[in-house]
Amino acid sequence: MQNASFLGQSIKRIDARAKVTGQAHYPGDLTMPGMAHAKVLFARRPHARVRKIDTSAALAVPGVLGIFTGADVPNNEYGLVLFDAPVMVSALGNEPLAADAPQNPNSKIQTLKSFDGVVRHIGEKMAIIVAETEKIAEHARSLIKIDYEDLPIISSIHDAIKPDAPQLHPHYPGNVIQRYRVRRGDVEAGFAQADVIVEDTYWMGAQEHAYLQPEAGLAYMDEAGRLTIQVAGQWTHEDQEQIAHALKLPLDQVRVIYPAIGGAFGGREDMSVQIVLCLAVQRLNRPVKIIWTREESMIGHHKRHPYWVHAKLGATKDGKLVAVQINGMSDAGPYNYTSNKVLGNFTSTCIGPYAIPNVAIDSAAVVTNNVPSGAFRGFGAPQGLFVAETQINKMAAALGMDPVALRQRNCWQEGTITAFNTPVPPGCSLGEVISTCAENLESKIENGKLENAAPNSSFSILNSKFAKGTGFACGHKNIGFSFGYPENSACTIELRGNGEIEQAIVGLAGADCGQGAHTAFLQIAAEALGLPHDKIELQLSDTSTSGSSGSASASRLTYMTAGAIVGAAKAALAKWQDEERPVKVHHVYRPRPTTQIDPKTGEGDPNITYAYIAQSAEVEVDTETGQVHVRNFVCADDVGRAVNPQQIVGQIEGAVSQGLGYAVLENFVTEGGYVKTAHFSTYLIPSVLDMPDRVKSVIVEHPDPTGTLGIRGMAELPLMIVAPAIVAAIHDATGVWVNELPVTPERLRKALKAKG
Repeated sequence: MQNASFLGQSIKRIDARAKVTGQAHYPGDLTMPGMAHAKVLFARRPHARVRKIDTSAALAVPGVLGIFTGADVPNNEYGLVLFDAPVMVSALGNEPLAADAPQNPNSKIQTLKSFDGVVRHIGEKMAIIVAETEKIAEHARSLIKIDYEDLPIISSIHDAIKPDAPQLHPHYPGNVIQRYRVRRGDVEAGFAQADVIVEDTYWMGAQEHAYLQPEAGLAYMDEAGRLTIQVAGQWTHEDQEQIAHALKLPLDQVRVIYPAIGGAFGGREDMSVQIVLCLAVQRLNRPVKIIWTREESMIGHHKRHPYWVHAKLGATKDGKLVAVQINGMSDAGPYNYTSNKVLGNFTSTCIGPYAIPNVAIDSAAVVTNNVPSGAFRGFGAPQGLFVAETQINKMAAALGMDPVALRQRNCWQEGTITAFNTPVPPGCSLGEVISTCAENLESKIENGKLENAAPNSSFSILNSKFAKGTGFACGHKNIGFSFGYPENSACTIELRGNGEIEQAIVGLAGADCGQGAHTAFLQIAAEALGLPHDKIELQLSDTSTSGSSGSASASRLTYMTAGAIVGAAKAALAKWQDEERPVKVHHVYRPRPTTQIDPKTGEGDPNITYAYIAQSAEVEVDTETGQVHVRNFVCADDVGRAVNPQQIVGQIEGAVSQGLGYAVLENFVTEGGYVKTAHFSTYLIPSVLDMPDRVKSVIVEHPDPTGTLGIRGMAELPLMIVAPAIVAAIHDATGVWVNELPVTPERLRKALKAKG
C-alpha cells in the first residue's frame, strides 16, 4: 500500500482518450443486429383535448413495425418527484386508469383519476412509431391524424392564479403546485428601523440546457431477459424505477446503463425517451433506437424556471441589514417535474447568505401551458441569488458604500441564525471566500472603494462609445437534495489477491455527464484503499452492478459518493486484515438528516451543509449597440478539498460560460405556449468569441467538517452569481440597472435610452 495522497492531483481523466479519439460511444452511436428505429409524435399545441388518434394510415406503411400510444402504457404516469404527467397522452376515454393497477408502496402520488386525454404543453408525446428505418418511421409519423379540441391557453403565471382561471391540472387547485412561507422576526418593525429601503421587481426568463448530445437511446432485452436501455441520464436507479412503474414490471426486470453522456446540467433528470423506448421493446421484442433532432430536444425536455419576483430590502445608514421581504413565483409549466424542490432552493437563497433579523418570504410554483420547467444547474439558486445580490448591490449604491464591505458587514458567520431560525451548518467560509475574491480583483479595493474601476452612475453616454465597469457578487448553495429527503449513496468494493491486494473492483452508479465524476471516484477510491490507480477497476453507471448513488445533481455526487467509497473501503480493508480473502462489501452512506420547513413559519433545518462562492466581473459596454463583453472575471470557490484541481478549473470556466449566456445572451422565447426559439439559429448560446478575455479561477480549500475527506460539492456554484456580478458591472459602467434576464442588447439599449 502507498501513503501518498491521491487527492489534489490533476490526473488525466479516465475517459479523455476515448472521447477525443471518437472511441467513446454515446447513446446515438450504439447499434445492434436487428435494430429497429423509432420516432416520437409530439402534440405541438399547448392545450387541447384529444378526441381521437387515427394510426391506420401510418400502420399501413411498409416497414412500420408498430405504433404505440398512451392507451398501450400500463401505468400511464411518470415523474421524478410526483407521478403527475402522462407518458403519452391518449384519446379521451382510452386512458388506462392507473388507480386500477396494483399500488406501488413507494408510489410518489396516488393517482386519483386518469389524465383525461388532455394535452397541456407542446412537447407532450402522442405516439411512438417504430419501423425498419428512421425515414420510414418519420414518414409514418406524418400520416397519423389526431382530432384535437383546442382549450384555453394559459401562458402567464399572473393569469394562471386569477380566481377565474381554468384549472389546468387535476392535482393542483388554483394552478399552484407548491407554496413556501417563511417568517422570522417582525418585518414591518424592521422596515421602520431602516434608513434606506431598496424595492424592485425582477423577471428571469427560461434557459435551455443546450447540451451537445440530444436525447437518444437504445433499448433491448439483455442476455438475462431484462428490459435494458442504454441512455443518457443523471440517476440510473430513478430511471429504472420510473420505467418499471409505467410498464408494471418488477425492478429487477429493468436494467439501465449510462454510456458516455454528452452533457446534462439537470436537463436529463426527467424522462425523455426512456419509457417509450422500453415500451416499444416490450411490445416488439427487438432492439429499438431513437435519436431526437435538436428541435425535438428543444421542445421535448424541460427548461430553467422563469421567475417573477418582487423584493424589498431595508438597512440602517451604517450598512446593517434589518429587514427583507420577497414575493416570488415560478412558471412550472403543466407538471411538477422538480418545481417544488427548485422552489425550495429559491426560497433558501432569495435573501442571500446574510444575517437579517426580520424576514418574510412567500414563494409559489405556478402551473401554465408553457414547456415544463425543471432542474438546471443551480436549481433555483441562480434566480434567488440574482435577486438577493442585485438588491445588495443596489443597497450599496444607495448607501454610498463599497459592495464588498457591505457584504462583509452582514454575511453569514459560523453559527449565524438563518431565516429558517436554525444555525448555518458548521464550516461556514463565506467571509474568507469574499476576501479571497476581493484580493484577486484587477481593480483593487482601497479604503473601502474600488480604485481604478470604471466610472459610476455619473458616466455620460455621450462621452464615449465604450464604458467599463466592475461588479461583485457572492452566494451559497446547499449540498444535497435537502428538505427532509433521506439522502444516501451506495458503493460495492471487492478486494482480490493473496498476501497483498492485487485488484480492487469498485461498483458505483453515479453518472458522469461530462464533469469528470468518474475520475474523481477513482482518486477517492485510491485514497481510501491506499492503492495506485492501475489496481482499481471501476464498474459504473449500471443498475445491475451496484446500488444507487443518487442523482448527479444538487452539487451532491462527489460529496455523497466520497462517503460511500470511504465507508466501503474501511469495511473491506478491515475484513482483509482479518484474513478474509477475497473480500466483497456493500456500504450505504447516509449523511445527517434534514427536515422539511414548517408551512406557516418556514422554521426548520432543510440543508445538510453549504458551499460558498464570490465573483467579480469587469465588463465593457458598447453604449451604441448594447453589447456587453466581459474582459476579466474572477471566481473564488470553496470546494472544501480539491480532488482534481484541473477538473475544478474546468467546471468553473464552463459554468462561467453558461452563466454568461443566462446573463446576457440566451433568450428563450415563448408566445402563447409556443416556442419561438427552437433552433440554435434563434436561441443563441455563447461561442468562443463571447467568452471573457480572462477567467481567473481561485480554488479555496476550507475543509467541510460534515463532508468525507473535507469535500464540498462545487459544480453548480460558479454559474449561480455570474448574472448579478455582470449586471452590477453594467450599472457601474453606465448607471443603468437592468432587472430582466437576459440583458439582451435590445433591453440594455432601451434602458440606456430611458436614462438619457
